[in-house]
Amino acid sequence: MRVYPPEPPERCRHWCEYCRSQEAYSPDVFSLEHIHSRSRGGSTTLDNLALPCQGCNNHKAARTQARDPQTGEIVPLFHPRQHDLSEHFAWSADYMQVIGQTPTGRATVTALQLNRTRLINLRRIIRNSGLHSP
Repeated sequence: MRVYPPEPPERCRHWCEYCRSQEAYSPDVFSLEHIHSRSRGGSTTLDNLALPCQGCNNHKAARTQARDPQTGEIVPLFHPRQHDLSEHFAWSADYMQVIGQTPTGRATVTALQLNRTRLINLRRIIRNSGLHSP
């Protein structure tokens, strides 16, 4: 049985906790998912639940680690409950791309494909309409 407490959507302001897309402009409803999957021993508690967009959720799957493209080391993926977003990520000058600032940030950008073409297109449209506020 899946538990869907109300806290995570409000906690993240209905933004994907990885790519920062806004749920209101997503073609798919975001889903409350386990950061550490239940299949790998993760619990259904608030500190292990996140609200990702479908794209980020699909790319993350059950992974909790990935390779840092700069160093080649296997590092933890960004954990929305344990890591500070601003420590690991920054926006490009035009606010179209998420830039990994740390090994965890870089690995997460690559593994979850946080700058996939459709996301950049969506960010551009939302920014041009004045609604993209990273």
